[in-house]
Amino acid sequence: MIHHISIAAYNPQHVSQVLAEILQGQSIPFPGHPESYVALALDPQGTMIEVNPIGRALFPGSAADEAVQLQPHQVSSNHTAVHAALSVPASKAQIQAIAEREGWRMVHCHRGDYFDVIEFWVENQLLLEFLPPEIVTQYLSFMEPRSLQQAIQAAVAA
Repeated sequence: MIHHISIAAYNPQHVSQVLAEILQGQSIPFPGHPESYVALALDPQGTMIEVNPIGRALFPGSAADEAVQLQPHQVSSNHTAVHAALSVPASKAQIQAIAEREGWRMVHCHRGDYFDVIEFWVENQLLLEFLPPEIVTQYLSFMEPRSLQQAIQAAVAA
């Protein structure tokens, strides 16, 4: 289970507020991390999305030290392969309204014959795949171990 993810954005406060709206939670400044914010789902799983400014990265600490605080980092691209799929309480219609308001790309996608996701492009650069209540069951049914194993066996046999 993933409890939190960290992403980068040009406007971390605004992105955190938008994501908190979709999570139907709250956005707050990230303590100890200047200019960073967290979108809290306020759910029993402790779901949280950290939003840091573009151009910062985590670096490993030395010896037994924890990761070094966010440091300036050279950005080579505005896009990344990093993305996450998240179950959210907001409906597809609510997500679409938010995307339209923000001017961010949102599209309902079919991942083969397996499941659907809502592609939500934060600042039109970072992909988050949302699973609202009306489609999350399809995803969970496919990812159920027995169903997933059958799909893997079928793919290997093909």
